[in-house]
Amino acid sequence: MSGKKILMITGDFTEDYETMVPFQTLKAVGHTVHAVCPGKKAGDTVATSIHDFEGDQTYSEKRGHNFALNATFDDIKAKDYDALVIPGGRAPEYLRLNPDVLAAVRHFFDAGKPVAAICHGAQVLAAAGVLKGRKCSAYPACQPEVDLAGGIYADIAIDAAVTDGNLVTAPAWPAHPAWLSQFMTVLTA
Repeated sequence: MSGKKILMITGDFTEDYETMVPFQTLKAVGHTVHAVCPGKKAGDTVATSIHDFEGDQTYSEKRGHNFALNATFDDIKAKDYDALVIPGGRAPEYLRLNPDVLAAVRHFFDAGKPVAAICHGAQVLAAAGVLKGRKCSAYPACQPEVDLAGGIYADIAIDAAVTDGNLVTAPAWPAHPAWLSQFMTVLTA
Protein backbone atom coordinates (compact mmCIF):
# COMPACT_ATOMS: atom_id res chain seq x y z
CA MET A 1 0.00 0.00 0.00
CA SER A 2 2.94 2.37 0.45
CA GLY A 3 4.63 4.58 -2.04
CA LYS A 4 1.90 6.80 -3.50
CA LYS A 5 2.43 10.51 -3.95
CA ILE A 6 -0.60 12.38 -2.60
CA LEU A 7 -1.52 16.03 -2.96
CA MET A 8 -3.51 17.72 -0.19
CA ILE A 9 -4.97 21.13 -1.05
CA THR A 10 -5.82 23.10 2.05
CA GLY A 11 -6.10 26.67 3.27
CA ASP A 12 -6.69 28.90 6.24
CA PHE A 13 -9.46 27.70 8.54
CA THR A 14 -9.42 24.23 7.15
CA GLU A 15 -10.90 21.84 9.73
CA ASP A 16 -8.08 20.79 12.07
CA TYR A 17 -8.88 17.05 12.30
CA GLU A 18 -9.77 16.77 8.62
CA THR A 19 -6.34 18.11 7.73
CA MET A 20 -4.03 16.67 10.38
CA VAL A 21 -5.45 13.15 10.65
CA PRO A 22 -5.32 12.20 6.94
CA PHE A 23 -1.96 13.96 6.50
CA GLN A 24 -0.41 12.02 9.37
CA THR A 25 -2.19 8.73 8.66
CA LEU A 26 -1.24 8.62 4.99
CA LYS A 27 2.38 9.45 5.85
CA ALA A 28 2.39 6.79 8.59
CA VAL A 29 1.54 4.05 6.10
CA GLY A 30 4.32 5.10 3.75
CA HIS A 31 2.82 7.60 1.33
CA THR A 32 4.38 10.94 0.44
CA VAL A 33 1.88 13.70 1.20
CA HIS A 34 2.42 17.26 -0.01
CA ALA A 35 0.18 19.80 1.75
CA VAL A 36 -0.21 23.03 -0.22
CA CYS A 37 -2.22 26.24 -0.08
CA PRO A 38 -2.61 28.85 -2.83
CA GLY A 39 -0.57 31.95 -2.06
CA LYS A 40 1.64 30.17 0.48
CA LYS A 41 4.91 28.27 0.30
CA ALA A 42 6.54 25.33 2.04
CA GLY A 43 7.19 26.20 5.68
CA ASP A 44 4.27 28.64 5.91
CA THR A 45 1.33 27.67 8.09
CA VAL A 46 -2.42 27.72 7.71
CA ALA A 47 -4.69 28.38 10.64
CA THR A 48 -7.06 25.54 11.39
CA SER A 49 -10.39 25.48 13.16
CA ILE A 50 -12.05 22.78 15.22
CA HIS A 51 -15.64 22.09 14.30
CA ASP A 52 -17.66 20.20 16.86
CA PHE A 53 -21.19 18.89 17.06
CA GLU A 54 -22.60 20.10 20.36
CA GLY A 55 -26.34 19.91 19.76
CA ASP A 56 -26.80 23.26 18.03
CA GLN A 57 -28.32 23.67 14.57
CA THR A 58 -24.85 23.57 13.06
CA TYR A 59 -21.29 22.92 14.24
CA SER A 60 -19.46 25.16 16.68
CA GLU A 61 -16.08 26.56 15.71
CA LYS A 62 -12.96 27.03 17.82
CA ARG A 63 -9.41 27.97 16.80
CA GLY A 64 -7.25 24.94 16.08
CA HIS A 65 -3.55 24.38 15.56
CA ASN A 66 -1.28 25.97 13.00
CA PHE A 67 -0.65 23.41 10.26
CA ALA A 68 2.72 23.63 8.48
CA LEU A 69 2.70 23.27 4.71
CA ASN A 70 5.45 21.10 3.29
CA ALA A 71 5.23 22.09 -0.38
CA THR A 72 4.56 25.23 -2.41
CA PHE A 73 1.29 25.45 -4.35
CA ASP A 74 2.87 27.36 -7.27
CA ASP A 75 5.50 24.62 -7.69
CA ILE A 76 3.22 21.57 -7.81
CA LYS A 77 2.02 19.85 -10.97
CA ALA A 78 -1.10 17.71 -10.52
CA LYS A 79 0.19 15.22 -13.12
CA ASP A 80 3.03 14.31 -10.73
CA TYR A 81 0.61 13.02 -8.06
CA ASP A 82 -1.23 9.72 -7.70
CA ALA A 83 -4.14 11.00 -5.58
CA LEU A 84 -5.80 14.09 -4.12
CA VAL A 85 -7.18 14.90 -0.65
CA ILE A 86 -9.46 17.89 0.02
CA PRO A 87 -10.16 18.57 3.72
CA GLY A 88 -13.24 20.47 4.83
CA GLY A 89 -13.76 23.42 7.12
CA ARG A 90 -14.11 26.94 5.80
CA ALA A 91 -11.08 26.80 3.48
CA PRO A 92 -13.10 25.30 0.59
CA GLU A 93 -15.17 28.52 0.47
CA TYR A 94 -12.19 30.34 -0.99
CA LEU A 95 -10.33 27.40 -2.56
CA ARG A 96 -13.27 26.95 -4.94
CA LEU A 97 -12.66 30.46 -6.27
CA ASN A 98 -9.11 29.67 -7.42
CA PRO A 99 -8.95 28.57 -11.08
CA ASP A 100 -5.65 26.74 -10.52
CA VAL A 101 -7.18 24.68 -7.69
CA LEU A 102 -10.15 23.81 -9.89
CA ALA A 103 -7.86 22.83 -12.77
CA ALA A 104 -5.90 20.54 -10.45
CA VAL A 105 -9.11 18.90 -9.22
CA ARG A 106 -10.28 18.36 -12.81
CA HIS A 107 -6.95 16.71 -13.65
CA PHE A 108 -7.48 14.02 -11.00
CA PHE A 109 -10.99 13.28 -12.27
CA ASP A 110 -10.00 13.36 -15.96
CA ALA A 111 -7.15 10.95 -15.21
CA GLY A 112 -9.31 8.69 -13.01
CA LYS A 113 -6.98 9.13 -10.05
CA PRO A 114 -8.22 8.62 -6.45
CA VAL A 115 -9.81 11.65 -4.78
CA ALA A 116 -10.86 11.94 -1.14
CA ALA A 117 -12.97 14.88 0.04
CA ILE A 118 -14.62 15.37 3.39
CA CYS A 119 -17.15 17.80 4.84
CA HIS A 120 -17.10 21.13 2.96
CA GLY A 121 -14.49 19.73 0.52
CA ALA A 122 -17.47 18.96 -1.72
CA GLN A 123 -17.72 22.71 -2.38
CA VAL A 124 -14.45 22.49 -4.31
CA LEU A 125 -15.66 19.43 -6.24
CA ALA A 126 -18.93 21.19 -7.13
CA ALA A 127 -17.12 24.32 -8.33
CA ALA A 128 -14.76 22.19 -10.43
CA GLY A 129 -17.77 20.63 -12.18
CA VAL A 130 -16.76 17.04 -11.46
CA LEU A 131 -19.81 15.75 -9.57
CA LYS A 132 -22.31 15.20 -12.38
CA GLY A 133 -23.86 11.75 -11.84
CA ARG A 134 -21.44 10.98 -8.98
CA LYS A 135 -22.48 9.92 -5.49
CA CYS A 136 -20.97 12.35 -2.98
CA SER A 137 -21.35 12.82 0.75
CA ALA A 138 -20.56 16.10 2.49
CA TYR A 139 -21.53 18.13 5.50
CA PRO A 140 -25.34 18.31 5.20
CA ALA A 141 -25.30 22.08 4.59
CA CYS A 142 -23.40 21.37 1.34
CA GLN A 143 -26.16 19.19 -0.12
CA PRO A 144 -27.54 22.04 -2.26
CA GLU A 145 -24.13 22.50 -3.90
CA VAL A 146 -23.79 18.78 -4.59
CA ASP A 147 -27.33 18.72 -6.03
CA LEU A 148 -26.81 21.86 -8.17
CA ALA A 149 -23.56 20.41 -9.53
CA GLY A 150 -25.49 17.35 -10.75
CA GLY A 151 -24.16 15.07 -8.04
CA ILE A 152 -26.15 12.51 -6.09
CA TYR A 153 -26.00 13.56 -2.45
CA ALA A 154 -25.29 10.58 -0.19
CA ASP A 155 -27.19 11.22 3.05
CA ILE A 156 -25.21 8.88 5.30
CA ALA A 157 -24.36 8.68 8.99
CA ILE A 158 -21.80 11.20 10.22
CA ASP A 159 -19.34 8.35 10.85
CA ALA A 160 -19.79 6.72 7.43
CA ALA A 161 -18.16 7.24 4.03
CA VAL A 162 -19.15 6.47 0.46
CA THR A 163 -17.05 5.42 -2.53
CA ASP A 164 -18.11 6.08 -6.13
CA GLY A 165 -15.38 4.80 -8.43
CA ASN A 166 -12.27 6.84 -7.65
CA LEU A 167 -14.13 9.30 -5.38
CA VAL A 168 -14.31 8.75 -1.60
CA THR A 169 -16.34 11.24 0.46
CA ALA A 170 -17.64 11.61 3.99
CA PRO A 171 -19.75 14.12 5.95
CA ALA A 172 -17.26 15.09 8.68
CA TRP A 173 -14.29 14.06 10.82
CA PRO A 174 -16.19 11.38 12.83
CA ALA A 175 -16.02 9.37 9.58
CA HIS A 176 -12.21 9.24 9.50
CA PRO A 177 -11.97 5.44 10.04
CA ALA A 178 -14.42 4.67 7.22
CA TRP A 179 -13.20 7.48 4.94
CA LEU A 180 -9.50 6.71 5.23
CA SER A 181 -10.09 2.95 4.98
CA GLN A 182 -12.09 3.36 1.78
CA PHE A 183 -9.56 5.83 0.37
CA MET A 184 -6.68 3.45 1.05
CA THR A 185 -8.61 0.70 -0.75
CA VAL A 186 -9.05 2.96 -3.79
CA LEU A 187 -5.35 3.87 -3.64
CA THR A 188 -4.36 0.23 -4.01
CA ALA A 189 -6.85 -0.61 -6.77
